[in-house]
Amino acid sequence: MEIQSNFSLKKHNTFGIEASAKRFVAVHSIDELKTILEENKNEKKFILGGGSNMLLTKDIDALVIHIDLKGKKITKEDDDFVWVESQAGEVWHDFVLWTIENNFGGLENMSLIPGNVGTTPVQNIGAYGTEIKDTFVSCEAINIATQEMRTFNNTECNFGYRESIFKHEVKDQYIITSVIFKLTKRNHKINTSYGDILAELAKNNISEPTLKDVSNAVIAIRQSKLPDPKELGNSGSFFKNPILLKSDFEKIHQKFPEMKFYEVSDTEVKVPAGWLIEQSGFKGKRFGDAGVHKNQALVLVNYGNATGQEILAVSKEVQKTVFEIFGIHIEAEVNVI
Repeated sequence: MEIQSNFSLKKHNTFGIEASAKRFVAVHSIDELKTILEENKNEKKFILGGGSNMLLTKDIDALVIHIDLKGKKITKEDDDFVWVESQAGEVWHDFVLWTIENNFGGLENMSLIPGNVGTTPVQNIGAYGTEIKDTFVSCEAINIATQEMRTFNNTECNFGYRESIFKHEVKDQYIITSVIFKLTKRNHKINTSYGDILAELAKNNISEPTLKDVSNAVIAIRQSKLPDPKELGNSGSFFKNPILLKSDFEKIHQKFPEMKFYEVSDTEVKVPAGWLIEQSGFKGKRFGDAGVHKNQALVLVNYGNATGQEILAVSKEVQKTVFEIFGIHIEAEVNVI
């Protein structure tokens, strides 16, 4: 393990922001991770996964530990289900494709989400009607201070909409090293009800979709709306869809009857942040090298040499304008560093 000084993080964040780490090391095993944590006990640390859910607004004055643990295996199975363990450094989309190739169901709607497996429980990532919590069994994590391993089960993770225990109660205390998912081997629950999946399947004359068909539909939809981070720096959806109390929403809806919404409970409504941003006039708008994507207003982009501060300024302007027009606050989904 070589610790490097003043290490460029440009290739380690999907926004493609030029920022540097005071010190940087990649770890490829639990033993290496324990050694680094033990030997650098008193040094400030920054844990880096796939770099897909963060906006770097400055250099990192810390030891950046890149979690590059690889491997996946079946830990248990019966006639109906399989329990699959993936190491934290596996690329999420590659892992999803592997499960589909093996006819394991449950993750197909989350195809093409950027990032690594280890960070998926932190955000409780989700797409097209499914979330990590639906198939998540448990994760192994190492305590940064003591190097002790701990297992967090589904209930202990306190999953919510883009929320988990790792963003609150135990934030910055643990590093997730592996995750176990319970997936179907037969009688798959094919979920095509959300977004444009049905329309995409119909376009291809598919009436009884397989896991692969659903995955392909999701990939096609995402590629039509979302830019490839390798070609245009971005971090996927920058904002969360706001969830409002029905009583508050109804007052706003009277003023804006065309506003789209989804009921999430008897008392709450979710409003698409992309719709709010588009209606506020930001879709496709560019501010130097920072801007809002032309096909999906939820996505902020780096056209080449934008700084993190410039992209952050755009996000704040979007939030301010949406609030002024609709009286709705939209929160960033991306972690601003």
